[in-house]
Amino acid sequence: MKHIVCFHLFNDYSGSPKVLKMVLQGILDKGYEVDLITSKGGVLDELTGHANLKRMSYGYHFSANPVVTMFRYLGVQLYTFLIAFRYLFQKQTVFYINTLLPVGPALAGRMMGKKVIYHYHENAFVKGAFYKILATLMQKLAHKIICVSQYQRSFLGRKRGVCVIPNALPKEFTNRLHPDTEAAFGRQTVLMLSSLKEYKGTREFIELANRLPQYKFVLVINDVQENIDSFLYKYNIFCSQNLIIYPRQNNVVPFYNEASIVINLTDKKLAVETFGLTALEAMSAGLPVIVPTEGGIAEMVTDGENGYKIDVQDLNKIVEYVHLLLSDQELYNKLSNNASAYSRNFNIDKMTESIIRLIFLQIFFILCTGYGKVLLSCF
Repeated sequence: MKHIVCFHLFNDYSGSPKVLKMVLQGILDKGYEVDLITSKGGVLDELTGHANLKRMSYGYHFSANPVVTMFRYLGVQLYTFLIAFRYLFQKQTVFYINTLLPVGPALAGRMMGKKVIYHYHENAFVKGAFYKILATLMQKLAHKIICVSQYQRSFLGRKRGVCVIPNALPKEFTNRLHPDTEAAFGRQTVLMLSSLKEYKGTREFIELANRLPQYKFVLVINDVQENIDSFLYKYNIFCSQNLIIYPRQNNVVPFYNEASIVINLTDKKLAVETFGLTALEAMSAGLPVIVPTEGGIAEMVTDGENGYKIDVQDLNKIVEYVHLLLSDQELYNKLSNNASAYSRNFNIDKMTESIIRLIFLQIFFILCTGYGKVLLSCF
């Protein structure tokens, strides 16, 4: 039996669990047995109706206190390390590790002689010492590493067993988008999907709204309202009347359908987007984007063709180009049509097939190794 055991630390509505949901959907549809071990309360909870899916869940959430968060993280790693040993005597089993964080089960997998595949979404080498340690462990523990962009891959010291499979969007997402260049231009609306992390540029987006009162600004923050209110109070932030802030949403399609352009203000000095799922979502809706100048997200944008690459430090230039896009309909139409065309390069079927093929090859290797031992025992 083809059996995949998948570990993901924090199940929320951010990019990596969304991608994992797409991958697992494809794997389940192919008839593989999947065990999913993750936390409760996010997009992965929507994986239902599959007889070949088994779930194990635990409680996990971040704390404002980094020491508390670290203790919770270490507790989950110990728990999943021990849980992993239930697969000790199960053959043809591959451990699929989503993101760098589930190092406990990855270590257990190698100790048991399982094949370990990492789906690497972060860029550890711009995120600090802790993530660099996790990346080093990944390169030691993984039989195969899936990167989401060439930019991300370029930071790894390891070259063998590393492949690039870009992210894509599920059909149930893209089928609900309604690209309409004329209508989108008329909305005069700037959208950003973000979080309260310092490097995400939330305060800068609010400043943009203050400086461009003639346009509507919509900010969707991947957090609860209580934390958003605390953030605004902490930094004494004034929100202008042309800005609407929404807390965490489990369905962001309506926001794209009501936007004109989408902005990503990640500060490249603090973090770098390895792929940029929101940029792909935006372009799939026919929306031009403004993104940072570095990272996997920058690989997706050609200046003046489907968007612009401008860093958050140059807020004056961002103001200039937001105004340019929303005042020049001919330019907007060109970028909108190009964005739609570019997004079609990212095919969900191609992405899932590539990952399934990689997993199948690991299972095939296990089978061949087993048959080889049987043959040797005959002599």
